[in-house]
Amino acid sequence: MRSLRLLTVSLGAAALVLSACGSTEEDSPSATESSSGSSAAEFPITIEHALGTTTIEEAPERVATVAWANHEVPLALGVVPVGMAAANFGDDDGDGLLPWVSDELEELDAETPVLFDETDGIDFEAVADTEPDLILASYSGLTQEDYDTLSEIAPVVAYPEAPWSTEWRDMILQSSEAMGMAEEGEALVADLETEISEAVAAHPGLEGKKTMFLTHVDTTDLSEVSYYTTLDTRAKFFADLGLASPAMIEEASQESGQFSGTLSAEQVDKLDDVEVIVTYGDEELVKALKADPLLSKMPAVENDAIVLLPNTPLGTAANPTPLSISYVLEDYVDMLAAAAGVE
Repeated sequence: MRSLRLLTVSLGAAALVLSACGSTEEDSPSATESSSGSSAAEFPITIEHALGTTTIEEAPERVATVAWANHEVPLALGVVPVGMAAANFGDDDGDGLLPWVSDELEELDAETPVLFDETDGIDFEAVADTEPDLILASYSGLTQEDYDTLSEIAPVVAYPEAPWSTEWRDMILQSSEAMGMAEEGEALVADLETEISEAVAAHPGLEGKKTMFLTHVDTTDLSEVSYYTTLDTRAKFFADLGLASPAMIEEASQESGQFSGTLSAEQVDKLDDVEVIVTYGDEELVKALKADPLLSKMPAVENDAIVLLPNTPLGTAANPTPLSISYVLEDYVDMLAAAAGVE
């Protein structure tokens, strides 16, 4: 389906690659002008988000992105960013790119954009050096100070509601609108939804399984249980896959408004409906959970219904992004079904 989506921008993709690699404004069409699949968007475009209101006066020609995976939206639409954040999780070959990003750049016959090292936060100077006319950060944890600083460089599109909580659909729709490619964004969402539906249909037994994402586990101190709430994109993706949230986590999500939460292990009975656990870790973590007198009572632990995500590209499967979904979806759903013991 990726190749079909790229047909909507194929006539302009080569020119966009040149623009991203530094060609001049005169010989490089904008993202909107390059879109053969939709009518030209009318600028200025105004985007409201959690940190303010951003107006993009003209069709962007040099798009930069900061934070995790925001570059995947323009790439999926045939637009190569002038700069983007280097991968800092799951990058097993150390080149700063996850495999689905490398594949997309190769398909677009494009060089690797400038990679921003965000180990210690946003590198504002590096972003400015790429001379962007639009900065995308729909999925990010930008502070107001970050946003204000970036806005001195170019118009910035921040998250619509809360830090690190923008689901993949909204990420695509918001960023594509800012680029003047709203119709292409809608088509991309529709294609991905079809892929997800087909993958889920292959494992009907997963439907309704109560699933939690266990996080930040310290095997030397299991006195607390940390988890992602339904405001986090990893837990939100469970709903796309037909899974359900445990009652306690659903309630805590609504009350706290935070993307993560903590529960005392002494209250583990509140998680007695958890049928599947997803977490980052290895077999040592499983052994620790099964040996703990309290956490071992959770149904998912008793039944070995645990999906272990390694620090590899596959480990990023739990956090869905525009390009990673197609790349890891079937493997991730297979892992969930195997852990749950269902077809």
